[in-house]
Amino acid sequence: MLIQTYAKYLVVISFMLVFFSVSALPARALTVAPIKLELTGDPGATIKSEFELFNEQTSDKTFYVSFENFEAQGESGTPNFVPGTEGLAMWINAPDKIVLKAGERKNIPFTIKIPQNADPGGHFAAIFWGTAPPQGQKGVQVSVGAKIGILVLLKVSGPAKEGGGILDFSALNKQKFFSALPVLFTYRFQNSGNDRVKPAGEIKITNIFGQTAAELPANEKEGNVLPASVRKFEVAWQGAQTKAGLAPEPANDLSAAENQAKAGFWTMAKNEWNNFAFGYYRAELDLKFGDKEEKASFGFWIIPWQLLILLIVILGAIVFLGLKGIRRYNQWIIAKHTKSHE
Repeated sequence: MLIQTYAKYLVVISFMLVFFSVSALPARALTVAPIKLELTGDPGATIKSEFELFNEQTSDKTFYVSFENFEAQGESGTPNFVPGTEGLAMWINAPDKIVLKAGERKNIPFTIKIPQNADPGGHFAAIFWGTAPPQGQKGVQVSVGAKIGILVLLKVSGPAKEGGGILDFSALNKQKFFSALPVLFTYRFQNSGNDRVKPAGEIKITNIFGQTAAELPANEKEGNVLPASVRKFEVAWQGAQTKAGLAPEPANDLSAAENQAKAGFWTMAKNEWNNFAFGYYRAELDLKFGDKEEKASFGFWIIPWQLLILLIVILGAIVFLGLKGIRRYNQWIIAKHTKSHE
């Protein structure tokens, strides 16, 4: 710890703070809240719920409803919507259309009639609203134009199958050497059951002395893993003053090292100063899901080599100037002593 502290404060260089602005996003025509509902019901039961629609436009609008089921698409957690010809999309009943005045908010009720023979486990659908009326009958609806929806995640009670766990845990692209924070951790979780799983837990990072350097939530956004799918989660260990443009972006194919290499020597040296870390670290993932708990861990190094180069140069200059000063002082003492004896 002393080495880390001294190494940082021996580098006497001032750094400018970098400010960046975030562009405001244009307002949507329609807003729904919440964007996700998680419900539970028994076979044969009718569930009642509601959500809010908000017309952000300056004119009255009519919005039309449509329904689609969704399933997992890849490992990003992005839903893949499919025509609602069966399943939950066919069980939902909501008003066919809603007229909202300019700036009006309205709570929209809907019901889910669960069939008596519904399979236990997870069923997933979306309720969409758009300005274009759908064509055809419910279950084969087709609409054009922009639409916005709310995700409905329904669990039907019964003896659901549970299974799955952590497939792997590492830094992005298996990287083990870094020059500075941030470090992007990734883990892949497999759900082999027939209901959604929402893993919860933390990633604990310790240094070479066993001291805790950081504790990060493993699923901060409370993402679900749909049945018979694998989802990749990403968790960033950020520095307190991470320079804009150096933080790894989620789902980015570039490794942190490649991003940092593009930043340049001086930019990286500043970032290493602002987010100082040095030595060997170990990350341990502790994940809980249902009644199960699993752990995984891996080790990695953070070596701020750009900052160390500056440190070596500065220390070398101090030693050189110090020796030169001592030599000149000794010469002055000798000259003064010789002159006093003449």
